[in-house]
Amino acid sequence: MTNITIRTNEQIAEQIGKLAKAMDRPKNWVIEDALKQYIAEQAWQVEGINQAQKSFAMGKSVALETVVKKLRTNIKRKQRKAK
Repeated sequence: MTNITIRTNEQIAEQIGKLAKAMDRPKNWVIEDALKQYIAEQAWQVEGINQAQKSFAMGKSVALETVVKKLRTNIKRKQRKAK
């Protein structure tokens, strides 16, 4: 296990303390869990961007107008279903 020291403002420190107490967990657990979630989300986004860049480089891109038209069609379809 590696130690890392961070500096944060009092409000964040208080929120971490409150969460830890409510969850009956150590503050370290709350911080590590938050970091794990953040890293997973960022890794997912980076991977998506990398895949999109590879597709674009291979000429597999879609015009913005096509994407917008498809989104509008899907939104209208869902709005009709919701009625």
